[in-house]
Amino acid sequence: MTAVRRMAGLLVAVAGFAVLADDSRAADPPSAKAILGAYKPSQRGVEYEIPSEDELARCKVEVERRGKISGWVVYGPAGQLLRRFVDTDGDNQVDQFRYFNHGIEVYRDLDTNANNKVDQCRWVNLGGSRWGIDANEDGTIDSWKVLSAAEASREAIDALVTRDVARMTALMVTADDLKRLNIDAATSEKILETAGSPAAAMRDVLSKTKVIAAKTKWMKFDVASPSRVPADDVRGGDDLEVYENAMAIVETGPNQSALVQIGEMIRVGDVWKLTQVPQPVEGESFAITAGGLLMQPSLGDVATADAGPPPTPEMQGLLEELQKLDETQPGATAPAKAFSDYNARRADLLTKLVSFSKTEEQRGQWMRQLIDGLAAAVQTGSYAEGQQRLTAIESSLRKSSPNSDLIPYVVFRNVQCDYTLAMQKEEDIEKRQDLQKKWLANLETFLKDYPKSEDASEAMLQLAVTEEFNGRSSESQTWYRKLATDHASTQAGQRAAGALRRLDLKGKPFALSGASLSGGAIDVSRLKGRVTLVLYWATWCEPCKEDLPALRAFYDQYKSKGFEIVGVCLDATREPVGPFLQSNKVTWPQIYEEGGFQSRPALEYGVISLPTMFLVDKEGRVASRNASVQELKILLPQLLAK
Repeated sequence: MTAVRRMAGLLVAVAGFAVLADDSRAADPPSAKAILGAYKPSQRGVEYEIPSEDELARCKVEVERRGKISGWVVYGPAGQLLRRFVDTDGDNQVDQFRYFNHGIEVYRDLDTNANNKVDQCRWVNLGGSRWGIDANEDGTIDSWKVLSAAEASREAIDALVTRDVARMTALMVTADDLKRLNIDAATSEKILETAGSPAAAMRDVLSKTKVIAAKTKWMKFDVASPSRVPADDVRGGDDLEVYENAMAIVETGPNQSALVQIGEMIRVGDVWKLTQVPQPVEGESFAITAGGLLMQPSLGDVATADAGPPPTPEMQGLLEELQKLDETQPGATAPAKAFSDYNARRADLLTKLVSFSKTEEQRGQWMRQLIDGLAAAVQTGSYAEGQQRLTAIESSLRKSSPNSDLIPYVVFRNVQCDYTLAMQKEEDIEKRQDLQKKWLANLETFLKDYPKSEDASEAMLQLAVTEEFNGRSSESQTWYRKLATDHASTQAGQRAAGALRRLDLKGKPFALSGASLSGGAIDVSRLKGRVTLVLYWATWCEPCKEDLPALRAFYDQYKSKGFEIVGVCLDATREPVGPFLQSNKVTWPQIYEEGGFQSRPALEYGVISLPTMFLVDKEGRVASRNASVQELKILLPQLLAK
């Protein structure tokens, strides 16, 4: 007998549920202990409220009836919603099983075909946005109706931890998916080759990994914004939304974390799909690839009437060789020489593709990929010789194309590599400070030589942020002003304008509004009359976690005296936020808008580090623009007494 049938049987036997639709007074409801013990979510890992043994006696069950909808509602000892078991179609059988956490629904099981078996599973509100289909009703998700990229990465990590091949298979891109996206046959074949056999790939990963273990937990999705492959690319007939090289951060032990390479992800309708089984990053070095197959410049790009001649056999062969090389890149536990050889060979192939390119546009695409790959390999320590190649590229470009936009492109990355390599080798604090001064001077020289380059705004931002971190407020504001003026339309320019507002806030009115994590909106200015702490934070921020006990204590002590906290969460995605707040007993309101440090609330005040705390007095003016826990101990009693 399935769990759903057990629940239906319990409701009928204990409370006359079959009579409920006609006469809700026909029987007393079952006890909370009986009804709560009868059923659990069909899926693992659902975070929902379970009352303790001594709380069960204070829980209550009530009849719910609205038209043809009827069922039982279970309330907790504080009157909060715990469960709803609902018959939505009037057939006297439970078809929705809803679970709550702190009074908010987070998950529901559904029986949509009235056969007393769960066939759909939904995570909602603070529980996320997943919507799974269990077509054969065996308790395992067979496919997804809705799945965000972050939740797909979480499902993939959980599949590895639990060694669940079926769970992983449901996440992988399929031939039908690629057909739906109108991706051409040749590219589809290569993608499916990369996806391979989930079972075999999982066995290979799990036989070698030290990162994935029974206690490993997904923490966060770590990725930049998704990329869009235009519809006029010959790979597909429609625009494609792609994450080129997604990563996940996992917890492997107390205060220990590791990276897992999720790889290229592609959006199919409302579902994000994986193109490979995730690869844990073991040790200190790993192979760097400049994007997956869909983000590689396509030889077919030149095969249109406006783009020049079709690809040569030489280029076709090089592209195939590059694809094979990326498919066989070194594993996480490979020796350092394997990474060096891989990156050297990859750079050789890209160099040849540059030389065989027939158009300037295509030559520029391959050259940028070569430069980015070398810079990434150098800075991660997997190919130190790559810097010599970057220098050689710069020298060659100066001779052959002295006006090329690629010259500042490679110069900027060479400056970054110089600094990274030097800092990796130097342990003396004073000498490291000298290296930083040299790096800042090099950035200034870069801006003097290439003020209109595409990396100029990033160089200015690095100068401004570093000067601010070093306590040189005047110097940092000079760079922020120049950045906000010269590059106002860029994201860096917007951040600079926000930073200037932040640095000049003391004694001025504070204004911030945004979407509430729980729905609706929050406007800090409406809290005038209360002392308010505006706290920028994230679930992955360790100093934020360290401050939490003190902040909770302040909140408990002073809330009734006119103190309020408004959190501004800068997690890139909302999935980990709700569970974190619940497990850490954080009850103050939260502003949340996706994007992390690139989100609108972060840009509005140019936030560059966490936690950042603004303390606002009863008049709505900023008493401290960079408050600390120690400062709050002094300022809070003073401001509340005024």
